[in-house]
Amino acid sequence: MANLLIVLATFAFMEFWAWFMHKYVQHGPLWVLHRSHHVRPSPRPFERNDWFFAIYGAISAVLFVTGDNGDRWWFWVGVGIAAYGTVYFFVHDGLIHGRLPFWKKTDNVYLRALNMAHKMHHKTQGRDHSEEFGLLWVSPKYLRLARQQAARREQ
Repeated sequence: MANLLIVLATFAFMEFWAWFMHKYVQHGPLWVLHRSHHVRPSPRPFERNDWFFAIYGAISAVLFVTGDNGDRWWFWVGVGIAAYGTVYFFVHDGLIHGRLPFWKKTDNVYLRALNMAHKMHHKTQGRDHSEEFGLLWVSPKYLRLARQQAARREQ
């Protein structure tokens, strides 16, 4: 049970950490890498921004390898980081940016709100004046808008 709590706590912390890193580091001193993500369309299947995914994957892998197959608490931190990274890949890269051909659209209100919020983040292509830096937490205004759109479709 403690291991599950470590995984869930790490997953939740990763949303805050991703928001913080995105707002203050990726849109700050590491804009040189993140900028590739704001230039559309990307001519390549991989962007410089993908280095962030690789870095977190490497951190998670080190925690796995040194975590004695689950005997050490940091193994489970690695699981939480990997779980967040997996969700990030499917939601952000797959659904929002269409890098996975099998998941282009959804009728799920929450996922549509996430998509809208992220589109607002990309409304400005520069490093300054963006909004919505998280992945899974979405501003209530986008949830309201997604609900309104869903209600109109049902009429």
